[in-house]
Amino acid sequence: MKPVAEKPKRKFTKGSKYGPIIDDFFSGGHDLVRVEVEGRDANKVRGQLVRVIESRNLGDLLKASVVNGELYLEKTGSAIL
Repeated sequence: MKPVAEKPKRKFTKGSKYGPIIDDFFSGGHDLVRVEVEGRDANKVRGQLVRVIESRNLGDLLKASVVNGELYLEKTGSAIL
């Protein structure tokens, strides 16, 4: 065992299938969209999207939420023009 000062932050690979969802959302002209990933539970996808949002420091611009089993991405704050 080795003592450490702190745990390293997670690194996300460029091959992530969730990063392009965020990219497509920002390049689109909508402020709110429903997201579907075939074969994946909405809450699990939300968790992955939140990780990507946090790793890109987009928390002030974007929100992922699940309502009635449906996943939504929403532009917030200064992201809405």
